[in-house]
Amino acid sequence: MTLPALLFGFLVATLMGAAFHLWKNGGLGRLILYLLLAWIGFWTGHIVANALGWHFLSVGPLRFGMAVLSALLFLGVGHWLSLVKNEPE
Repeated sequence: MTLPALLFGFLVATLMGAAFHLWKNGGLGRLILYLLLAWIGFWTGHIVANALGWHFLSVGPLRFGMAVLSALLFLGVGHWLSLVKNEPE
C-alpha cells in the first residue's frame, strides 16, 4: 500500500461519510458516527477484497469497488441500527 493510495482511500471514505451525513442530517455525534462507519467499512472492504483476490474497480493498489460497496453497507446498517430506541418497561 502506497501513501498516496492510503490518503486517497481516507479522502474517499471521509467524503462518503460526510455526504451520508448531509443526506440523513443529524448533529455532531451523527457526523462522527458516519465518518467512523465509512472509514471502517471502506478499509474492511479493501482488506477483504485483497485477501480474496478480487480486483473489482481497482485503483492502483486500492480495491476501490469493493471498498466503496462495503462502506455503503456499513453506513446503511449503522444508520439503521442507530435508529433503534430503548423503551423502559
